[in-house]
Amino acid sequence: MRWLIRIFMIVLAAAVLGIAAVFFLPGERIASIAADQLSRMTGREVTMSGETTISFYPVLGVSTGAVTVANADWAGEAPMFKAKSLKIGVEPQALFGGDIRITGLEAVGPQINLHRATDGRVNWELNIEGVAPSGQGEGGSASARSNRLSLTLDRALIQNASLVYVDEVEGTTVRQSGVDFDLRWPDYEGAADFDLTLRPGGEVVEISGTLERVGHFIDGGVSDVQARISTKAGTASFAGRAGSAPEVAGRLSADLESTSDFMALIGQGPMDIPDGLGRAAALETDLTFKDDRLSLRNTALGLDGNRFTGAADVNLGEDKPRLNVQLNAGALDLTGLSADDTGSENSSGNSGGVASDGWSKAPINASGLAAVNGEFALVADSINLGDFKLGKVRTLATLDRSRLVFGLREVRAYDGLITGQFVMNNRSGLSVGGDMIATGINLKTFLDDAMDISRFEAKADGEVDFLGVGESVHAIMNSLSGGGAFKTGRGVISGFDLDRLMRSGSGTGGTTVFDTLYATFTMDEGNLFNDDLTLKLPQASAAGEGRVGMGARDIDYLFTPRLLDGGSRDGLAIPVKIRGPWANPKIAPDLEAAIDLNFEEEKKELERQARDEIEREVEKQLGIERQEGQSLEDAAKDALEDELERGLLKLFD
Repeated sequence: MRWLIRIFMIVLAAAVLGIAAVFFLPGERIASIAADQLSRMTGREVTMSGETTISFYPVLGVSTGAVTVANADWAGEAPMFKAKSLKIGVEPQALFGGDIRITGLEAVGPQINLHRATDGRVNWELNIEGVAPSGQGEGGSASARSNRLSLTLDRALIQNASLVYVDEVEGTTVRQSGVDFDLRWPDYEGAADFDLTLRPGGEVVEISGTLERVGHFIDGGVSDVQARISTKAGTASFAGRAGSAPEVAGRLSADLESTSDFMALIGQGPMDIPDGLGRAAALETDLTFKDDRLSLRNTALGLDGNRFTGAADVNLGEDKPRLNVQLNAGALDLTGLSADDTGSENSSGNSGGVASDGWSKAPINASGLAAVNGEFALVADSINLGDFKLGKVRTLATLDRSRLVFGLREVRAYDGLITGQFVMNNRSGLSVGGDMIATGINLKTFLDDAMDISRFEAKADGEVDFLGVGESVHAIMNSLSGGGAFKTGRGVISGFDLDRLMRSGSGTGGTTVFDTLYATFTMDEGNLFNDDLTLKLPQASAAGEGRVGMGARDIDYLFTPRLLDGGSRDGLAIPVKIRGPWANPKIAPDLEAAIDLNFEEEKKELERQARDEIEREVEKQLGIERQEGQSLEDAAKDALEDELERGLLKLFD
């Protein structure tokens, strides 16, 4: 808005000077005088070339030749404003009364070049008398108010203009062509209505609005304002008060059918937004902006099917924006987060997020962690993450220099409670980690979601600390390290009957009921290792050791259950192998290990008997007679030496 006002002040000032001289000087002289006066007023070189003509009927006015306004000396050689010609209409009665009432103003083929430097300077700041500089309020100089331009403008029209905006702060350049602008300002102290049409990429963006007290606004005051942006992707509107300080207060509304397309049309670039986080969005909020601080109150936010209420504060005066956000929500559906991972993987020929052949290898873009700092509080009735289902959630997230820490104050999940913290750190490559404590977790539903295992039914308590490094879920899961422990009460293992397995050798089908289960574990390079699992059953006990591949999504584990015979711990033991992918592990008894455990003495006796029988047969066939205490090998050696000695003696007989 400010740059539009300043550019039009230049044009209007040109009209004043031109009209004031129309009755006294020829057109070329009028143009020269007007250009000199404008140059002194603005501090920029203004040129008017070509023929300047005067019309008296049906409208009193002036038509100039080409007009240029030089750029700031630091902003390049291209003029800030250039037009093929200006056409100005004036009301004679107002002219004789001392005020200038412009009935029509048209710029033909205008070219506008706007520039913002890295230090914040802008090339549209002009020292036009009667126009308060940006940021100057009503406390500005008295001369600016007393000598302000006495102008009104029934209608100003710009059609098919070109606009270039270079922003060195953001490192962006915006180019627009086919820009139309229509301004109606019949009363200097009254309201001005405007309609602006942009055509980025050939698409139409319409911006319309009303500034209620233009003169007061130009003097640095605050005025009521209404504005609306309309595109094929959605609309946004504002109704409230605004000043050139800048300061804004009012109600902001938005209804976006496609957030990504809308942001692209207003020059913010397309956005890859997961389903559930605002592919379509609706917003209602009370907005206040002053002194580089933005606040949102009484906010209602809709992101696809998810609804939030809350408030936010943003401090824009620091190196990075600092946010303080508080949101409340009902049931949140964030299944799109995992669905998008699967879709992107499948489209590139790789496996999806939790498919049986591996974790997602899609790159994780965590660059957004560097955009802002701040704190984010969320309270939700439930969250569906696709792979995991959570109940009530109370969390406080703190983001500082690309390190995001989720403080899990209360996470109800799988009939239990989870507390602790989860960390994402992208300061020097992405890593995730945390430490958590869980109580009362339903193992059946949790393991089914987490590992596609549905054989265990029990309530579990546990604790874990972990760290994973990598740019994808696959890399993170294959680099996991850490450790933890868990224990359960009474539960059931489905898929095999341990008692029947141990008593009859067939354990296929059925269930195994256990009283307690306890284990500790360590993690390294994506593998979980355990060597102290203890399982207690009504008529048996079991120990376990092995590996669970968190990255490879497989298991190689050995259970060793042992029957309790009359309270003795020396009963029959039959180890059980669990081996294969999580989705379909093979469970079978390890008979070789069972023989080693249960028949070790019998096996040694059988081996001794077999060895004695073989030795007797060798003695018989070779005619070897062993002395007491002599081994078969020594007896055979002695017999061979005797035979060789006799053979050699015969050679010399």
